[in-house]
Amino acid sequence: MLMEKPSVVEETLKNLIAKCLRRNDFVLTPYCTFKELGVDSLDVVHIMVALEDTLNIDIVDNDLKAIKNMGTFINYIEQKVAEKTVNRNKRI
Repeated sequence: MLMEKPSVVEETLKNLIAKCLRRNDFVLTPYCTFKELGVDSLDVVHIMVALEDTLNIDIVDNDLKAIKNMGTFINYIEQKVAEKTVNRNKRI
């Protein structure tokens, strides 16, 4: 999460935020929020849908209520990606 070498989830999120903001001069930290980055609620919905499509995961709306910042959001998305991988491997 938000380390020296960004994860796939972090890179994907940064790219989606940059697309929404039409700029990439923002700093994504574990403690910042979408609001602090200047991302409005409609853009957040677009980002969620794009993450689901890009990473082939399902984001549960009720889960998002407990997420307060980018660090916990990225951890949540990485957990969803890991669960998808585990479930795919179980079927093989």
